Amino acid sequence: MEKFLIEGGNQLQGRIVIGGAKNAAVALLPAAIMADDSICTIDNLPNINDVKVLAEIIKELGGKVDESDNQTLSIDSKGITTYKAISENVKKMRASYYLLGAMLGKFGHAEVIYPGGCNIGVRPIDQHIKGFQALGAKVKTEHGIIKVYADRLVGTSIYLDVVSVGATINIMLAACRAEGTTEIENAAKEPHIVDVANFLNSMGANIRGAGTDVIKIKGVRELKGCTYSVIPDQIEAGTFMIAAAATGGDVTIENVIPKHLESITAKLMEMGVEVLEDLDNIRVRGVKKSRGINLKTLPYPGFPTDLQQPMTAVLSVAEGRSIVTESIYEARFKHVDELKRMGANIKVEGRAAIIDGIDRLSGASVKASDLRAGAALMIAGLIAEGNTEISDIKHIDRGYEYIEEKLNSLGANIKRIKSEGEED
Repeated sequence: MEKFLIEGGNQLQGRIVIGGAKNAAVALLPAAIMADDSICTIDNLPNINDVKVLAEIIKELGGKVDESDNQTLSIDSKGITTYKAISENVKKMRASYYLLGAMLGKFGHAEVIYPGGCNIGVRPIDQHIKGFQALGAKVKTEHGIIKVYADRLVGTSIYLDVVSVGATINIMLAACRAEGTTEIENAAKEPHIVDVANFLNSMGANIRGAGTDVIKIKGVRELKGCTYSVIPDQIEAGTFMIAAAATGGDVTIENVIPKHLESITAKLMEMGVEVLEDLDNIRVRGVKKSRGINLKTLPYPGFPTDLQQPMTAVLSVAEGRSIVTESIYEARFKHVDELKRMGANIKVEGRAAIIDGIDRLSGASVKASDLRAGAALMIAGLIAEGNTEISDIKHIDRGYEYIEEKLNSLGANIKRIKSEGEED
């Protein structure tokens, strides 16, 4: 096990380049196995553990994965003849559920062990199952394995009871190979939904309306390989925007799509932070003391749940009272107890965190409970007085590439150290 040791009090200054989107990448790799007898090459992939685990899963299924560099994978799915993904690797990440839609579309049958990932509350897959059943599949769960099978998939109209990114993508994957046209109503609109649709269209699918609340998929008989580049990571970009604001720094964040970041930009400006947009970069200039705000997480284009925890960290030292309401996941305040160890004045009431800003946080030993909680604690460490030690950083490595190197290049002082008792 490794830890981060962060020396607080350094302003972030300079320029940083954002990598490919994690949330897109973990859907594109399962989608790539749907190619018939040809290769998919995906570049601008983030160099993160979730991508590496998915590559291993594809190899376990019989596919070939050529890793030409840390950002590019070529996936040859010709050798994949099994529809069973039941290894320990599948348990490690929630996004492995995209194998359900991909293999159902490819084989008409999928068996996937129930996925794991961050523990941030109840995240049922009932909308995924509803979509598969509407397409004509039968679904059952036995011994922790989700089994989905169909003699034939037939396009239909599917209304999602709640806006679900995972269900929207999984239904798109299966519907690509269904007979006729499928219409997903109340679909999620996130940027990575559009990216997955664009990737599938590059493979020969016929998908229209991605990015709106109605997506239409006309089924095709085959999908072919393609070369594709992943969009920039909206959440990584937002994390660096918040870190720059938190430290009162001046950071230009490159390789971004500013429109994807409008909800973050709006909230930072409400706090008094200066945000300047260009074609493919954003400059964030912090202030000595930002203002408290009220914030509610919502599906895109609202404020993303994945940035609620990092924003809570900076609001803990903002002037006045802030109220952060989490409307997506009910258990996404596990970082609050760790922030309180650092002196934060936060009270959680149901789905809301009431934050009374203090002058400064104090360094402490804290633990990352999940991916974005880890990012929040890193930001807290940057602005705290003294040293902060963060354990369980395996969660952070799941979703942020070269996180300490990037922050150190901006003037942070972060060391990755081994836990006590570990040998070299």
